[in-house]
Amino acid sequence: MKIVFLPEVIQYFNELVTILYKKNYFGFEENAYNYVVSLLDEIEETLPFRVSKIAPPYFNRYGKAMRYASFRKNKTTQWYVFFTKYQQNDETIYLIRYITNNHVNAHHL
Repeated sequence: MKIVFLPEVIQYFNELVTILYKKNYFGFEENAYNYVVSLLDEIEETLPFRVSKIAPPYFNRYGKAMRYASFRKNKTTQWYVFFTKYQQNDETIYLIRYITNNHVNAHHL
């Protein structure tokens, strides 16, 4: 099993630390960084074992035939990870194509 992130998703995670800090979700940049690292770790460690659903057509702009799984980080925020699952040489590959949260796109789910 292998988890692969598109470059755009990696860029988003890099920017997310700054966004969370500047919007005062975290008082210290280090805490925002730790939150993002924790989310990344959870995705990498548990995505293959999570229940996933077929992504609604709205998200086809990020890839076709995607699925998504949710990751709750606290009482108010749930992250949605959109991915495509492939088989290559007896290995399952999860290609992460997009990530969002309930504050941004919950109405599309």
